[in-house]
Amino acid sequence: MNAPLFTLSNNAQKQIIELLSKQENSIGLKIGLNTKGCAGLSYVMEYANNDNIDGYELVNGYDFPLYIDNKAIMYVIGTEMDYIKEEFGERFTFNNPNQTSECGCGESFHV
Repeated sequence: MNAPLFTLSNNAQKQIIELLSKQENSIGLKIGLNTKGCAGLSYVMEYANNDNIDGYELVNGYDFPLYIDNKAIMYVIGTEMDYIKEEFGERFTFNNPNQTSECGCGESFHV
């Protein structure tokens, strides 16, 4: 059985829907990777609109359009995105089974 391309926890989906509802020109969420940090790669999230989705793959099965950068797909296969609330903040997290290491601060990772 193949791993799903990308999954979202219920908490992540709820938070994204709430954020998207506050954006007038947004049609969904874009996820990609940048070269950054001491481990090499970091996740990038942006609001999607009709002018900035070229080069992105639409991932079906959510209550909003989710786009993954075509260049990032091979690095994020099987990744689950979550949204957690802690005592001093809240944030999106990524559980990537392809990840082999990450920097000490958690800002970047290597596959």
